[in-house]
Amino acid sequence: MVDFVTPPPLEPGDKVAIVAPSSGLAAAFPHVYERGLERIRSVFDLEPVEYPTATMDHETLSEHPEQRAQDVERAFADPDIRGVIATIGGNDQLRILKHLDGDVLRENPTRFYGTSDNTNLAQFLWNHGIVSYYGGNVLTEFAFPGAFPDYLASSIRSALFEDSIGPIDPASEFTDQDLEWADPDNLERSPEMEENPGWSWHGGDEPVEGRTWGGSFEVTALQLTTDRYAPSPEALEGTVLLLETSEELPEPPVVRRKLLAMGERGLLERFAGVLVGRVKARSHRVDRSREEREAYRERIHEAILDVVTRYNESAPIVLGVDFGHTNPIVPVPIGGTVTIDPETERIAFE
Repeated sequence: MVDFVTPPPLEPGDKVAIVAPSSGLAAAFPHVYERGLERIRSVFDLEPVEYPTATMDHETLSEHPEQRAQDVERAFADPDIRGVIATIGGNDQLRILKHLDGDVLRENPTRFYGTSDNTNLAQFLWNHGIVSYYGGNVLTEFAFPGAFPDYLASSIRSALFEDSIGPIDPASEFTDQDLEWADPDNLERSPEMEENPGWSWHGGDEPVEGRTWGGSFEVTALQLTTDRYAPSPEALEGTVLLLETSEELPEPPVVRRKLLAMGERGLLERFAGVLVGRVKARSHRVDRSREEREAYRERIHEAILDVVTRYNESAPIVLGVDFGHTNPIVPVPIGGTVTIDPETERIAFE
């Protein structure tokens, strides 16, 4: 069993590495990238240090996964770097893992922040006992358009500067609207916000506690399919599954089948609890009315509840938790310990 370590918190004035372990969208949308860096400086009083991959174009990054891995290793090993922040996700970060030296990362535990495709790196760090944070991409969180939400600023501040996230509460409102990055004026426009209905609790009578594992549902399924880095079912005994769907907007039957595979693999029965991130229901490719979005989220929730409870009747399942591909979010720790209390409807990350 791996002994987990939570990398030490940052302090104002610290240097943070900016890397691109996935795609090169920062190069494609430099105005969005610069907005994110400016927020890192002005809102959080941190000094971003841009590593070579941060502003490489997508084609170069795609051709050189070893360079992406090298930036990650160099950032972790640099004693002047206290945090590592991904520019954004993508769809092929899996390719960098074979180029990473886990011993280097373990010997230099550093707080890593990133969502979506960065689940690959987060689960790699999990295998080496390093807690990371599922949230805080430069382009999607730090560069949030319009006014910076207080909820987002507060939750990122906790993930940066505190020993633990502690108890969390639902945000009062949220958005899953993507404003087109090609128009620089959109940086000053606020996306459409919706009232947050809060979390939905299902199953479980007693409080449970366990280390978190998971992240992006699509990437987790990819990891299990690859079967080179995924932990054994025994290693996941008593853990809490983090699960959230992406801007790919998977159809409910797809979610059902992938969860069914996890169940037949002997994984779902191992989890002490399941936290499901707020479902993104539209993207820059697919627009939906509010009613259509609500119906889609409900179908995804039904698929998750149906399959998970088939294999695990006792685990508490909480839907609509504030992490994932909507905003504002909490950068929830992957590998950290969480307590889920169905009676008080409390979630706390220790």
